[in-house]
Order: sequence, then structure tokens, then C-alpha cells
Amino acid sequence: MKRAIAAAACLLIILAGCQTADTTDGIVRTNEPSKGDVTSFGDAFDGLKTVSDVEYYASDQAVAEAKNQFRAENYGNAGALFFKATQLAPNDGNAWMGLAACTDRIHRFDLSDKAYAKAFRLVGATPEYYNNVGYSYLLRGKLQDARSNFLKAYELAPNDPTVANNLKLLSSSVQNVER
Repeated sequence: MKRAIAAAACLLIILAGCQTADTTDGIVRTNEPSKGDVTSFGDAFDGLKTVSDVEYYASDQAVAEAKNQFRAENYGNAGALFFKATQLAPNDGNAWMGLAACTDRIHRFDLSDKAYAKAFRLVGATPEYYNNVGYSYLLRGKLQDARSNFLKAYELAPNDPTVANNLKLLSSSVQNVER
């Protein structure tokens, strides 16, 4: 018992000696470079963001993982992660857009309509919004609604290659109707 107490006391003394504090504000900073430090490329750290300069949101990790799952065409997993992100940050318009896109891909258009409505309130009338809604209508076979949304996206971003590709996809869908 005495040995355990002595070991704990030694450990506390050692740990207390490991911490260094900035005397100006009492905060220990381990990620910020000192003035005059250089990167491994020989550049000065001046102007570079450190971890303390970057804003962090609780939904960031879920959104990043969801985007990876979406790119891998794992739409169910991506949808679950985007849903988690919307629960962590209900005002994250990008998470709602991602959730809507995932539910489109698994043909749950009832859910995608709700997600698009929430996304519109948060992100507004952006080219990405109209492009995604247009693609949703294209998946449903509602070609007039798809065209209307693609044209709204095109008006807002005429040089966007994604919008241009979706307009081409729409025109090929009209020409190659399968029965």
C-alpha cells in the first residue's frame, strides 16, 4: 500500500515537471510555432494557420466520412453519416444537401424532398442546390422538373462543368427513352 502511494506521488511529481506554461495567459500551447521557426520546406510559419486558428464543428468528421462513403458509392452508409451530421449540427446546410443526395441515390425521394426543403432554408438558391434537385427529378423520371432546375443552376453558374454535364445527361435521357 505504501509503495502504491509512493509510486503515485513520484508519478505526479514527474508529470508536473513535464508541463510548461506561458506566463502571459496561463495556457499551454504545443501546436503554435515560435517566432522565427521554419517549416521542413524552409518557409516561415508566419501566415500559416495553426490548429488553434481553425474553426471546428462537431459535424465535420461525420461529413468528411460521409463524403468518402458517397464517393465509394456506399450511399446507405453515407446517408447514415450525413444524418448524424445533421443531428450534431442542425444548421449545416451542406450536411442536409449530402443527406438529400444520398436518399436520392437509394430512391427514398420522400426523405430527399424533406432534406432538400431544409437545405434550401439554410443554403438558399445556390447552383449546387438547383443542380442536386434537378438530378433528383432526373432520377425520378420527371424530366421537365429536372430541366427547370438544371436551367436555374445554369443561370447562376453558366461555367460550372457539373451543371453542363447534367444538362447533356438530361438531353440524352430525352433522346434515349427506354420502355
